[in-house]
Amino acid sequence: MLRVAVVGSGPSGVYAAQALVQQQAVPDVAVDVLDRLPCPYGLVRYGVAPDHEKIKSLQNTLRTVLEHPQVSFLGNVPVGPAPLVPERLLGLYHAVVYCVGAASDRRLGIPGEELPGSFSATEFVSWYSAHPDSAIDAFALGARSAVVIGVGNVAVDVARVLARGAEELRATDVPHAALDALADSQVTDVHMVGRRGPSQAKFTTKELRELGALAGADVLVRPEELAMDPAFADPSRLPGPVRRNVEVLRDWARREPAGRPRRIHLRFFLRPAAVLGEGAVRAVRFERTGPDGMGGVAGIGDFEDVPAQLVLRSVGYRGVPLPGLPFAAASGTVPHEQGRVVRGGAPSAGEYVAGWIKRGPTGVIGTNRSCAKETIASLLSDAAALASRPVAEDPRAALRAMGLEPVEWPGWLRIEAAESALGRALGRPRVKIPDWPGLLTAARDAQR
Repeated sequence: MLRVAVVGSGPSGVYAAQALVQQQAVPDVAVDVLDRLPCPYGLVRYGVAPDHEKIKSLQNTLRTVLEHPQVSFLGNVPVGPAPLVPERLLGLYHAVVYCVGAASDRRLGIPGEELPGSFSATEFVSWYSAHPDSAIDAFALGARSAVVIGVGNVAVDVARVLARGAEELRATDVPHAALDALADSQVTDVHMVGRRGPSQAKFTTKELRELGALAGADVLVRPEELAMDPAFADPSRLPGPVRRNVEVLRDWARREPAGRPRRIHLRFFLRPAAVLGEGAVRAVRFERTGPDGMGGVAGIGDFEDVPAQLVLRSVGYRGVPLPGLPFAAASGTVPHEQGRVVRGGAPSAGEYVAGWIKRGPTGVIGTNRSCAKETIASLLSDAAALASRPVAEDPRAALRAMGLEPVEWPGWLRIEAAESALGRALGRPRVKIPDWPGLLTAARDAQR
């Protein structure tokens, strides 16, 4: 039997497990999907906005894989720090596939970025997604004006959550404390700002249109900023998705505001220069940019201060080193050849990567499927040599001997049941448990 550990239970990890159990070349495979958290699904549980039920329903697909008879889920198993360093993990399994994503945020590198009231968008997402590592008990949404720096889908998500009425989120699994904070929010203006033009924005048209569907918010776009984009006058030659974005923005720029209680300002050609304030954020200073004729932008020396008491920075994710694995700091990825981890210039037998830690934070959720398939193809071509290596007869017993307490699938089902019960008690369909003690207590109740 070929024993494989997959580290990470988000889409890339589950797709790697799926590729292993669906292939025919090595039918006798057992896959343990390890995760540091006691809950599976990665960013599908902790990164998708609570009002995106269709995307969150991907959990049902991932669940089918994790319930496969050849696959086992082992949560609450941190890999990297002692005792379970990569070298020791490789002694338990014939192969290890690391699918640990990109856990950090890119920095702006501007003065004032650390002021109170300035956060990464990931911190805000973790808070309203009930991530147990969230260090923030409650976002103080007494701010009247919020600035979201970035024009990707995460930026659209956080802008939409800020501008959406809490009643509309009551039917989701957003944690109750976050729902109460959003209900008390004083935010009236959300400024989503990009340093380049609308034809370079990274959001999808579907996400963009959702802003215009908010019942309580007007979307405001400045025609003069759209007109700075060289493709604005004639978007017909743009790729379809980009053209549709520009057309949506053109339509909004022609509309009169309806006078709704909240406003979302979509701004372009503004580069953040500093977060201003003494002891707390009071504004963000932007430098006006313009097309440089080479597909980029350059500052033109004009500045604008946008008042804000809350700043959310959404300028991309970045991989972080996992202790014991090689790491390329420039790309934020693990060096590899077709998914094989490279150590000292040569592939490391039995170690593989897939997902964002392999290729960087690019693509959509579905991109992880083809990425995982490439890695698993490499693993399977190495399978004969890998299977000859002695490994632990019972990896789970070995993990427990190290002092680890894995949360297995029944424990996760108990967490699900506890969250459903919490929802019923609060008059809601389901409410996430937001803290480690609550999650582990629910899981262990099932395993006694």
